[in-house]
Amino acid sequence: MSSHADIPLEWLTIVEQSFPAQWLRFSRWGYASVNTLHVLGVALLVGAIVPLDLRLLGGWASLPLKPLASLLQHVALVGLLLALPSGMLLFAIRATEYTSQPLFLVKLSLVALALFNALVFKIAFSPTRHPILSRFAAGTSLVLWPTVLVSGRFLGFVAD
Repeated sequence: MSSHADIPLEWLTIVEQSFPAQWLRFSRWGYASVNTLHVLGVALLVGAIVPLDLRLLGGWASLPLKPLASLLQHVALVGLLLALPSGMLLFAIRATEYTSQPLFLVKLSLVALALFNALVFKIAFSPTRHPILSRFAAGTSLVLWPTVLVSGRFLGFVAD
């Protein structure tokens, strides 16, 4: 039997029965700590990306872009490095439930698109040499990351 994500149910069951998943499921402080790290990671990630995107779109033009972008990209990276592993641990607790939810697949797709957008922007675009493409990437990011946040929050309430 397969879930909506076409991941064999046996694999999902193994994930749910793993030591980390069991520890989180039965440890009040473990779950609370990992959930807190995930929320902190998402807050740092989205909290840094939104002002950077707004700056790239022309907001706060008096602030120099280069040092601001450097700072906010580093903060966003720290947030991502907290959010991804903690999110994977939280997923492990209810892997079969989450993969049966279309919203979970939407969230993962949005994360992949947002990361791809950020990577392409970081590698290929210079805001001074490619202002239109940079604004497009910033606008795309400004839609994707908050949508990831909202879909993640809703997921906890629609999965049962």
